[in-house]
Amino acid sequence: MNTFDLQSIIRENIKKLTPYQVKEFPCKIKLDANESPFPVKLSQIVNEIDISLNRYPDPDALELKKAISRRFKINTNNIMIGNGSDELIYYLILTFGGPVLYPVPTFSMYGIIAQSVGVKKIESKLDKNFDINEKEFIDLIKKKKPSLIFLSSPNNPTGNTFSADKILKIIEIAIKKSSIVVIDEAYHPFCSEKGFLPFLKDFDNLLILRTLSKIGLAGLRVGYLIGTDKILNEVGKVRLPYNVDALTQYIATHAINNFYSKIKKFIREIIKEREIMHKELSQIKGIRVYPSEANFILFKAKNSKEIHEKLIKAGILVRDISSVVKDSLRVTIGTKEENTEFIKTLKNILEG
Repeated sequence: MNTFDLQSIIRENIKKLTPYQVKEFPCKIKLDANESPFPVKLSQIVNEIDISLNRYPDPDALELKKAISRRFKINTNNIMIGNGSDELIYYLILTFGGPVLYPVPTFSMYGIIAQSVGVKKIESKLDKNFDINEKEFIDLIKKKKPSLIFLSSPNNPTGNTFSADKILKIIEIAIKKSSIVVIDEAYHPFCSEKGFLPFLKDFDNLLILRTLSKIGLAGLRVGYLIGTDKILNEVGKVRLPYNVDALTQYIATHAINNFYSKIKKFIREIIKEREIMHKELSQIKGIRVYPSEANFILFKAKNSKEIHEKLIKAGILVRDISSVVKDSLRVTIGTKEENTEFIKTLKNILEG
């Protein structure tokens, strides 16, 4: 009997790929995925969903684009909607190929998607302050001429923003090498800095990625890409038709138009709790806590894996990121009650 040799037809780059995994643990307090801790029910956004499901959704998501346009003062021609930012990252790499350059540690999907489509990835290690290693990064741009450069600022998992001066210098050098710079501003709503939207008019090679996931609408999976219509038209060639379903478009549009004041209230509360959490962590012996402009905090502790396991046993889930930042855990900012319980439990573990 002939046997089917599956391995013989799998592409080599896929064989070597480790998939992105989300490990779920049943915990009463979930502080691992950088989600908003405030529940948003559908009934809070819309009373009735007035769409016909027998028709395909608007392929251009025009009403959602208009809502984003009004909220953030961006022309609709300069917006592309995606099924989360991940899909848009995938389209960018599919369109422009590689090499793809990014600093590490950072959002893992840049590397995973590049490898999945067979594109070369180039990683540049961040400095001791988790900022861009300017000389090395610029040298890589000049020598390797990457098609795409991804910069997550605020950065995940470190929480800090990269130096604006360094980013601007990178954009200026990249444009000479015909490299596109994508600034991923997924965590910008929690940041004290203005971000890079104002610079879009100055640089044709600049793109901005944003998302609704971190601000309370993770279940909708809506990301959006902002840039010149010339670039977006090229990316549009590989975008799958009807990539954002009708329900998502409808709900997201109403959320931005009618629910955004509530979302901003959530954001202010998360920022307030982040500052309290940072202060509390800083006062715990054996903990090194890093500044954050995101909705999470990175901290170091000896025996971080053991601490992670003990927190899970206590019903609190945080993210173990010791594989990318030694002896480190990342905690999402939760509600006041969740944060208090986390700090109390962490202290008990360290004192035990």
